[in-house]
Amino acid sequence: MRAVRAGAGGGPETLVLEDLPDPEAGPGEVVLDVAAAGLNRADLLQRQGHYPPPPGASDVLGMECSGTVAAVGEGVDGWSVGDQACALLAAGGYATRVAVPQGQLLPVPEGVSLVDAASLPEVAATVWSNVWMTARLAEGESLLVHGGAGGIGTFAIQLAAALGHRVLTTAGSEEKRELCRSLGAEVAIDYHEEDFVEVVKGLGGVDVILDNMGAKYLARNVDALAESGRLVVIGMQGGVKAELDLGALLRKRGSVIATTLRSRPTEQKAAICAEVVEHVWPLVSSGRVRTLVHEKIPLEEAGRAHALMESGSHSGKILLIA
Repeated sequence: MRAVRAGAGGGPETLVLEDLPDPEAGPGEVVLDVAAAGLNRADLLQRQGHYPPPPGASDVLGMECSGTVAAVGEGVDGWSVGDQACALLAAGGYATRVAVPQGQLLPVPEGVSLVDAASLPEVAATVWSNVWMTARLAEGESLLVHGGAGGIGTFAIQLAAALGHRVLTTAGSEEKRELCRSLGAEVAIDYHEEDFVEVVKGLGGVDVILDNMGAKYLARNVDALAESGRLVVIGMQGGVKAELDLGALLRKRGSVIATTLRSRPTEQKAAICAEVVEHVWPLVSSGRVRTLVHEKIPLEEAGRAHALMESGSHSGKILLIA
């Protein structure tokens, strides 16, 4: 198979397309002939040497993909050679073949192409597991999504709006804010010119915040929470260390939760994938939540895809076509 691995750490130019042995389907695993793989911010961190794959995982980049079942391992139920699927991965998606635990394999939602399905597993699993399974966003509650025009953000906005929640978001350009509004955001805040805390507090605060910035926004996020609000930190684009005013958190009876999806045990990932298929896929199949793909780039141009993501000029997902 062909696969993309990072060098010793550095820029997009360090990505190398290599020929590697084909994976084999172990017990409980399925091998996919990959059609496409989705890019994620974690891929950039791994390339830079800051986010190694979990122990035992491949050093091939890529945390989600779509493709056709090429082989089925012992003990696998419900999947056969020739079936189309998308997959949540610990690693290995930037390749022409990948082995996947059967619990992390998802059917392609009706109405979505096989290639575009590669844009779904990571965002859907991340958003559903963090906003609903962990933060337990409830009926009548509001959600603030930072970085609303990115892959996670565009999906979170659509999903929350489709389920009847008031959605607020931050974005850096008027074009991106307009995109967020078109996807269901009631309030789109210019983080260059506006203080999101003042805007949000003026509206009574928010019940749940989905944050990809980490340290830079920690204190301000707590300030923006409503009573009993929950802050879920899923990224560290703004650093890893910050001071937390516990008094402010206590007065609001608030919670700060930091989670990661990639390193969870396969059993937890399988449970998340099952909930995604049950609760999210019907909304995707109906068109109420749609995949949003910015550009499709050949696998051999993975470096260009990483440079595009680093530039921040994209909206939605970037895909690598195998």
